[in-house]
Amino acid sequence: MVEWTDFERATIQDIFSKMDYETVGPAALARCLVVYPWTQRYFGNFGNLYNAAAIRSNPMIATHGKTILHGLDRAVKNMDNIKETYAELSVLHSEKLHVDPDNFKLLSDCLTIVVAAKLGKDFTGDIQGAFQKFLSVVVSSLGRQYH
Repeated sequence: MVEWTDFERATIQDIFSKMDYETVGPAALARCLVVYPWTQRYFGNFGNLYNAAAIRSNPMIATHGKTILHGLDRAVKNMDNIKETYAELSVLHSEKLHVDPDNFKLLSDCLTIVVAAKLGKDFTGDIQGAFQKFLSVVVSSLGRQYH
């Protein structure tokens, strides 16, 4: 079980309460697919992913990016039980979708960059530390089925 400080809890809740899901989710997923093109293999049925502009303008990528970000709400609401919260998603990604668990970390890194850009100077080292701790717990929980 992860121990959360009051600062970490408040920080995570604050970040997500201010999050523009309509732009951050699509931007994070698009960045991941552009920077790490091998991750595109899981989105073969999403149409044109031939270049960065096509990826950023793809409505299916945008929709899935929002879905991913809204999925993180479950972790925000269940910070004391993230592993159990994502148990079914871990099984789905492992056994049905066969997603390489390293991709969860790549996406979390891209999400951190997008959030940092949105928050600017307010994204201090302490805030980044709390945010990345949160994302690392989510990534570990999603990869749990693989172990």
